[in-house]
Amino acid sequence: MAVSTWLGVRIAVAPSAAAVALAFVAGGAALGVVSGLVPGLHANNMALLLAAGASAVPGPPRLIGAAMLAAGTMHTFLDVIPALSLGVPDPAMAASALPGHELVLAGRGREALRLSALGSGLAVALAVPLAIPVTEAVTALYPTIRANLSAVLAAVAVGLVTTEGTYRAKVGAGLALAASGVLGLLTLDLPTSGLVSAGGTLAPLFAGLFGAPVLIEALGGGGVPPQDDATLSLSKPAVGGLSVAGTLSGAVVGFLPGVSSAVAATGALLAVPYRFGARGFVVITSGVNTANTIFALLALRALGSPRTGVLVALDASGAPLAFPLLLASVALAAALGFVLVPTVGDRYLSLVGTLDYRVLSIAVLALLLCLSFVFAGVVGIGIFAVATVVGLVPPRFGSRRATLMGVLLVPLAVG
Repeated sequence: MAVSTWLGVRIAVAPSAAAVALAFVAGGAALGVVSGLVPGLHANNMALLLAAGASAVPGPPRLIGAAMLAAGTMHTFLDVIPALSLGVPDPAMAASALPGHELVLAGRGREALRLSALGSGLAVALAVPLAIPVTEAVTALYPTIRANLSAVLAAVAVGLVTTEGTYRAKVGAGLALAASGVLGLLTLDLPTSGLVSAGGTLAPLFAGLFGAPVLIEALGGGGVPPQDDATLSLSKPAVGGLSVAGTLSGAVVGFLPGVSSAVAATGALLAVPYRFGARGFVVITSGVNTANTIFALLALRALGSPRTGVLVALDASGAPLAFPLLLASVALAAALGFVLVPTVGDRYLSLVGTLDYRVLSIAVLALLLCLSFVFAGVVGIGIFAVATVVGLVPPRFGSRRATLMGVLLVPLAVG
């Protein structure tokens, strides 16, 4: 180990230890790439699978924890790719799945990928200067926010319905919100018997609500068209402003138990000016998704309890909370993710465009059905089927699919 002094600060450098730490972070980031690119695989399922296998991985627990957090961070960058290419989102990207997929069908998929990378990347950059003031503010306001959470969520639900453009769309939004809310109340806490211990009903619920309907509708379509150039239509100030809104929303939800980034993204959509449209949705939901990972880590330090699936898994693995190492792993994974989203995403879109979309849609539907069974057993297949029927409601009325987030909004609002 080499020790030097710079401006009165002692700096210790251990090249071999640093190389080992980088290897673990790189391995975790690689797992995040794989999980992010699998349609319908939720970050929480991936995290719990990592926790289950953590004891079998040779190496210091603190490095295993860094690898898990790197995997979760990378997942928040890469999960936009199947959401855009196939219309099959991770729950955190569900609110913008259809608008983003519409950009792909309009030939603007490469632009959408870069907007998502900017939304996530700026969330990481903004988290650094905002970390201390946001942590102090939210910690102070936490009791008030928690006490009035039901009213806030109810307001978000009402806003989703009332901001639809036509009476018919409002009716469809109300039906979708109510039906998905009842579905959430009936299924979120159901016991499951999946093939792996990292199961749960979120995978079949979101695969059915947001993934399967898009794939069913695509059976009669022409597939993914050739994509245009990657020129951004949004100005730099617009991207920056939307990223700030997404980061702040992710920061707040990072401190609230039971409220996921999917719910925060849905609420943040109401703050997107109409003129930004689908592009604004992609930027803000990507920012929420990634910011939630960072601020949930800060909340773990401030409040002592994990707020995301990845941090629950980290806590369950017994890894020590070495915050400098964990924050460094987040930063490295974010830098890699920022580069990989456009490079891998462009190739993903090109590959999907060369395939028979009817065959591809059937294959992905089969994959979603298999994942539902793996994570929730026979119950999962039933939930997937019912959720698919509910998920077909919004497009029949010209409503936004974001109203299907009632599956989480309603259960949380009623406690």
